[in-house]
Amino acid sequence: MPELPEVETTRQGLAPHLCGARLSKLLIRERRLRWPVEAQLPRVLRGQRLDSIGRRGKYLIFEFQDAAVLIHLGMSGSLRLVESNVPLRRHDHLLFDFDNGRQMRFHDPRRFGSVVLTRGQPLEHPLLVSLGPEPLGNHFAGEHLYTRSRGRTLAVKAFLMDAHTVAGVGNIYANEALYLAAIHPARAAGRISLQRYQRLADGIRQVLSAAVRQGGTTLRDFVNGAGEPGYFAQHLNVYGRATQPCHHCHGTIKLRNIGQRASYYCPQCQH
Repeated sequence: MPELPEVETTRQGLAPHLCGARLSKLLIRERRLRWPVEAQLPRVLRGQRLDSIGRRGKYLIFEFQDAAVLIHLGMSGSLRLVESNVPLRRHDHLLFDFDNGRQMRFHDPRRFGSVVLTRGQPLEHPLLVSLGPEPLGNHFAGEHLYTRSRGRTLAVKAFLMDAHTVAGVGNIYANEALYLAAIHPARAAGRISLQRYQRLADGIRQVLSAAVRQGGTTLRDFVNGAGEPGYFAQHLNVYGRATQPCHHCHGTIKLRNIGQRASYYCPQCQH
């Protein structure tokens, strides 16, 4: 699944090529995504200038003159810029043609992604309004995690991946941040001290910032806006490294399911 760094990498890759251009044509080849794509989307957006591409959590926000489109990449989605004469792939579901000659394609084999039209303020849309703070934003800190966790008995990894706690910290980076903070992923969220949450917040910022700088994590389905894979996977400390030695203590990395998600950790370094 594309996570926050992959989504941010996509935003950074698309914005310089599309912002300021007008949408000349939108073709919906498949409406059946996570939610059906509105049939009126091409009519509403045709001729409108794309003013900006923002991000909230894992949602990309395409702000046009009089409307906005919220795009989530789901489990296997990607956005690519191509020449209009490039042959279509089977799962290219939406084609956005801009008047500067660029075509953006929404590709999603599993169709768990979404393309949602909104005419109101995008950040007030029900999909976005209740999200927690941005992990790379100025309002995210260990104090927020500590306060929100009081009395909670669920595992800290599941707590961290709740988008109402913090927006966009997915499975890969939750594993990595907990490792940097030396916190066991199964530890009860309400039993972690403020000092350790401060260390965890720092770890989240560190691992996400590094991943954004290096282009996101290489996954089976992710490509950035130019069609290139990310490059962060080679720097992962625990994710995907079950049975391999810990880089710090040389103990064995373990794997277990927590909240129905694969969780990797070092039992000697994380407690």
